[in-house]
Amino acid sequence: MAKKKLVHFTENLTFPHLFQPRYHELLPEFRMRSRWGRDFFENEHPIILELGCGKGEYTVGLGKKYPDRNFIGIDIKGARLWRGCKTVAEDGMKNVAFIRTHANNLPLLFAPGEVAEIWITFPDPQPKHERKRLTSPGFIERYRKVLAPGGIVHLKTDDLPFFEYTAEMIANLGLQVQWKTEDLYASGSVHDVAGVQTYYEKIWLTHGKKICYLRFSL
Repeated sequence: MAKKKLVHFTENLTFPHLFQPRYHELLPEFRMRSRWGRDFFENEHPIILELGCGKGEYTVGLGKKYPDRNFIGIDIKGARLWRGCKTVAEDGMKNVAFIRTHANNLPLLFAPGEVAEIWITFPDPQPKHERKRLTSPGFIERYRKVLAPGGIVHLKTDDLPFFEYTAEMIANLGLQVQWKTEDLYASGSVHDVAGVQTYYEKIWLTHGKKICYLRFSL
């Protein structure tokens, strides 16, 4: 397994659509900040992020469905990102990129208003560390710094306590909920939320787990 990871890490270095900035490269800001559309995607289409993208199934799936939008998956695990990067390379996709970094760094990676939407798909609920939760007030403030006015945040999770925490946090912050459900696949939705599934989501569904979904705007 270690040898396989090493092969993946080596191949990651060859992908032009994978960015792996070291921390010093983010200060005072990353070289691509405010330039993603112009210098990488070479268009002015909306930019949509997926945080904790893992193997990139959601990022790639949305990228294939919407060629007129740009998608960037973010994760700290390079071995996971390899799969999504490999698919993008094999399929010749031009509207998908990946960044290996912490979600904490969003304001260093993107300029104010540069991002149209953020997807948070099955994050670690961090039951013992509220500040690490991707829907905590600290992260909401980071999202506010990069999202365009009225920008949308999507949360998809199988963890009901985390879902309830997020709903309460949104209410406390006075944010606008556009839609929420504690059982996505019983809701009759045909939206992207149900149309694209991650590897682990498919496994959880076979075990009878309910998938929660929440969409809100800043």
